[in-house]
Amino acid sequence: MTIREELEKMLYESMRNKDEITKNTVRMVLASIKMAEIDAQKTLDEQGIVSVLQKEVKIRKETIAELKDSDRRDLIKKAEDELIILEKLLPAQMSDDEIRNLAKKVIAEISASSPGDMGKVMKHLLPLIKGQAAPDRVSSIVRQLLS
Repeated sequence: MTIREELEKMLYESMRNKDEITKNTVRMVLASIKMAEIDAQKTLDEQGIVSVLQKEVKIRKETIAELKDSDRRDLIKKAEDELIILEKLLPAQMSDDEIRNLAKKVIAEISASSPGDMGKVMKHLLPLIKGQAAPDRVSSIVRQLLS
């Protein structure tokens, strides 16, 4: 089942079960996908949809971090619930060790040795990961390996 089909199924089920948080989260994701398709002027493939999902996950994590200082437990709870729903839709995420091992291979293949080579490493590494890890997480691991 594709991610889009899974989203539509989740939306239908959440409406039947009167699960407002899931319904609203899935509608928001479908709207984000539609906006990305309008921007790209084409239908998104699975990788494009995964990118949209990763972006939404990142937004929720940033929201939670920003709200920690405030006294808005209700908004933090809402963002955490949305985050759980979004993470269910993402493909299995790679561990830091798996990313590190793959990055070491790429670094050895292209003979990267300094932080200045980070762009080259990322160019070769990100296509290998394909939505199994957030790019900011990958870049922090590569930065550690090159410094």
